[in-house]
Amino acid sequence: MADQQGAGVAISDMRMSRFERLPWRRIILTVLSIAITIFVVVGAYRTLSLPEGQRYTPELWANFVVEGISQGALYALIALGYSLVYGILKMINFAHGEVFMFGAFGSFFFADAFSRSGFLDDSPYLAIAILFLVAMTISITIAFLLERIAYRPLRSAPRLVPLITAIGASLFLQNTARGFWGQNSRGYPLPSVLDGEWTIGFVTILKIQALILVVSVVLMIGLQLLVSRTRTGRSMRAVAEDREIASLMGIGVDRVIVTTFVIGGALAGIAGVLFAMLFGSVDFFMGFKPGIAAFTAAVLGGIGSISGAALGGLLLGVLRSVGPALILTGYGVPSPFQLRDAFVFVVLVFVLIFRPNGLLGSSAQEKV
Repeated sequence: MADQQGAGVAISDMRMSRFERLPWRRIILTVLSIAITIFVVVGAYRTLSLPEGQRYTPELWANFVVEGISQGALYALIALGYSLVYGILKMINFAHGEVFMFGAFGSFFFADAFSRSGFLDDSPYLAIAILFLVAMTISITIAFLLERIAYRPLRSAPRLVPLITAIGASLFLQNTARGFWGQNSRGYPLPSVLDGEWTIGFVTILKIQALILVVSVVLMIGLQLLVSRTRTGRSMRAVAEDREIASLMGIGVDRVIVTTFVIGGALAGIAGVLFAMLFGSVDFFMGFKPGIAAFTAAVLGGIGSISGAALGGLLLGVLRSVGPALILTGYGVPSPFQLRDAFVFVVLVFVLIFRPNGLLGSSAQEKV
């Protein structure tokens, strides 16, 4: 009897061992991916097969795509700041959205003065260049102070400490802007030269959207060339690879890190002006949602990768613009466009689940 009981226990343990050895993570991810695919396909099919008077027109779909690309280009500019800092320091600068906000808010006072005096419409190109310069100067200053005061003393601290510090810096900058300028939104003037739209076939593109696309493409190409073909870029790549060895080779690590924050701040300042012109307002909280969206774009493309941040921004912009209308309309969700920000969080969660290294991120494991 004892031998039979022992044999039964052994068989039970063997079955349990086989059960535990099953690739549960792979099974769960496979089931989840199938469920998500079915949900998306069914929603898209139901949306596209709506009756003639209820479905979206081809012109409207084209406008969704154009809107998504233009906003995605802005997300890409902001995401570049996240990727640059992460590539160098391996930390997430959650205060980067406030760097973006300060640049936009600082340029507002100049834009408002230019609009009142007529200079904004009389010399629009010079006025826009000045607004870019002002926003870049303010954002660079904020980014420099963040690095010097908040982050540099914590370089040797555990990663959780700079992360908490970045969140605290974000809240501090938000409330500082609120204290200085109040909590109400302020209208951001748009030059008359950028007012209006162009129609190409059945596609309508706003002039400000065209400016966003041109400026974003030029800046992203310029940054890629800076990192890949200049001495500063080589120094940045060396510090990103190994700070200690880069220091032994004579590279000024502090200078490279400051340069990284300066570049990220300059891009955020330009993005702030373009964002304010596109939506026509600024407020103390305007950096939060674009900051989260840009962080999602950086993760989607592969945080630490410049091309990944650009790709992730454009993809996220299109998904945010087209996704709710394409998927949620078919399920009868009221006001699907109000769920665009929630859609960003859903994309972030799925990216972290299925591909935490991003589309272009490295799959190499971190050494401990």
